[in-house]
Amino acid sequence: MKTLAIDIRKAEPHDADAIASVHDRAWRGAYAGIIPHKALNRMVGRRGTSWWADAIKRKATVLVVEIGGEVAGYATLGRNRARELKQQGEIYELYLSPEYQGIGLGTRLFSAAREMLRSHGFDGLVVWALEENEGALAFYEGAGGRDVAEGVEVFDSKALRKIAFAWA
Repeated sequence: MKTLAIDIRKAEPHDADAIASVHDRAWRGAYAGIIPHKALNRMVGRRGTSWWADAIKRKATVLVVEIGGEVAGYATLGRNRARELKQQGEIYELYLSPEYQGIGLGTRLFSAAREMLRSHGFDGLVVWALEENEGALAFYEGAGGRDVAEGVEVFDSKALRKIAFAWA
């Protein structure tokens, strides 16, 4: 029997291609039929290998979760961008390749991201999710997030509601 190791670590420049691939598959899986097709294609197309390599080199905080040495997901995190909310930290993105969803990796990655924010002195955490992304809403509600704010994101003139989940 083969045992697969699961590791969560800071991303390195050599991870850029794998992260771009996860981003592409995860976003298309999560947002097809929600974000207009052309807008989704543009958004995914902008965030290829070189974009991720540059972000990592600029010291963006990106975590990856590996299973058996393969990048299965990523999270980006840092200071809360919504100044009207009291939470200091924010997980900007948390995505897994579709084939790795539903087996607990998202929970592990979320916990690691939350712990990293805490270790950097950020008090509290916020995560935004599109209201139509039922999987994300269920995940963050299941993780104990409280609905604390709402907003709107516009994609090719289609306005979509988003919800902020917060943790103390």
